[in-house]
Amino acid sequence: MKRFFFLMAAALLTAHAYAQDIYSCRNVHLSFFSSAPLEDIEAKTDKGVSAINLKTGAVYFKVPVNTFQFKKKLMQEHFNENYLETEKYPYAEFKGKLANPAALSGDGTYDVTVEGTLTLHGVDKAYREKGTITIQNGQLTSSSKFKVRLVDHKIKIPRLVIKNIAEVVDVTVQATYSLATQK
Repeated sequence: MKRFFFLMAAALLTAHAYAQDIYSCRNVHLSFFSSAPLEDIEAKTDKGVSAINLKTGAVYFKVPVNTFQFKKKLMQEHFNENYLETEKYPYAEFKGKLANPAALSGDGTYDVTVEGTLTLHGVDKAYREKGTITIQNGQLTSSSKFKVRLVDHKIKIPRLVIKNIAEVVDVTVQATYSLATQK
């Protein structure tokens, strides 16, 4: 997967860019939370990868969906086998662009807007979401919280458990980036 990530990130991010503008993260922290009348469900992973090109504004995230960990093993099983069908759709992927990359100059905390396509459960959907990027002493961190409607990605919830799983899930993303190494 690492080789694929770097090939994809290189193709996506390096068009007319310098290496000092590209930041990468190999342990993006992602979580989601579903609050429903009968049960709250939370899952987390730190297996996501990401790259950001500060010059072009290109943004890329990818996570193996089966790496999300739940408190209850049965929830994790149902998530992978019945809802997200991770054998058929192993990855969630986001390709997008910062709305105003030129504003990211020097140390500081910046409110950003990212526009792009999230591919989840084999379905592409356009998103426009807010986030925060902090640059301090050459290190870049990003965070975002947004909502995903399950129906938008053709994730079906059986009527039997409809009160256990929310139709809209809160997703949180946090990453700490390093400058990509020059060759």
